[in-house]
Amino acid sequence: MKKDKELTSMRNVGILAIAYAVSVFVQNAIFAVSAGTPSYGDPMSKVLSYHADNQETLAITSGLETVNMVLLLLFLVSLHNLIKRRGGQGEDWSRLAMVAGATFAALSAVFYASHISVIVASNSLSESNVAFQMMWQFHAATFALAFPALGLTCIGTTFAAHANGLTKPWQSLLGILGGILPIVGGLGNVAIASGSNLIAAGVLGLFLWLLWLVATGIRLIRGRVA
Repeated sequence: MKKDKELTSMRNVGILAIAYAVSVFVQNAIFAVSAGTPSYGDPMSKVLSYHADNQETLAITSGLETVNMVLLLLFLVSLHNLIKRRGGQGEDWSRLAMVAGATFAALSAVFYASHISVIVASNSLSESNVAFQMMWQFHAATFALAFPALGLTCIGTTFAAHANGLTKPWQSLLGILGGILPIVGGLGNVAIASGSNLIAAGVLGLFLWLLWLVATGIRLIRGRVA
C-alpha cells in the first residue's frame, strides 16, 4: 500500500512537471509565431503597433500565465512531499526550490501585470508617450529580476531530485546549466531593460530547465527511479 501511494505521488509529480513545461512552451510558441514581436531594444512605435494589433493573441498568453503559476507551485509542493515520503534526501534543496519558485511566481505576476498595462494602453494611444515607454522598461526590468529566482528554482529542484534518486546524472548537468544562465542574465538587469541581448541567457536557461522537467516527468510517470 505504501509503495502504491509512492508510485501515485511520483506519477502526479511527473504529470505536473510535464504539464508546466508544455504550458510554458505553448505560451512562448504563441509569442514566437505572432507577427512582429518586438524586443526590448526596438523603437517604441513598433512596440505600440504590435500590442495594438495583437490584442487577442496577447490575451491568450496572459491567461496562460495564470495556468503556469498554478502548475509551478503545485509541482514544487508535490515534489517536496514526494521527497519527504522517500526518506527526505534533498529536502533542504526542495525547500529552496519552493521559496525561489514562490518568488519567481510573484515576480512573474508583476511582469505580466505590467505587460497587461502595456496591452490595454495600446488600445487608446495613437503614438507612444513617456508613461508607455516607462511601463515597457519596467516590464523588461521585472523580467530580468525574475531570472535569479528562476535560476534558484531550477537549481533547487535539480539537486533535490538528484539527491533523492529521482533523476539520472546527465539530467543534473541540464538543470545546473538551466539554473546558472538565468542568474548570470539577471546580473545585467539594467542592460536588459535598455534592450540588451543578455536576455537570451535567461531565456536559454528557462528552455534547458523545461527540458529537464520533461525528462524528469517522463521518468517519474514510468516509475523508473532508484
